[in-house]
Amino acid sequence: MLFTILAVVLVVAVVVAAAMSLFVRRHGESDRPAPGWVPTDEVFRDPVTDRLMRVWSDAGGARHYVAVRPGDAPGAPGTVP
Repeated sequence: MLFTILAVVLVVAVVVAAAMSLFVRRHGESDRPAPGWVPTDEVFRDPVTDRLMRVWSDAGGARHYVAVRPGDAPGAPGTVP
């Protein structure tokens, strides 16, 4: 009986952790570009979330990843040309 309870708790913990990972931003990911960031030509599809991401760089050379929203105008900073 004890092993059954432990197995259920473990399965619930794994399912909760997996569900939470879908809503937590990844390393370097931002909701929107900060002032001073410059869009690069790099655009990629995140293999985990299947979102289209634009790479931005700041004055210090750090890279930041911002999701391209479906309503963004073509050619606007942060969108696919």
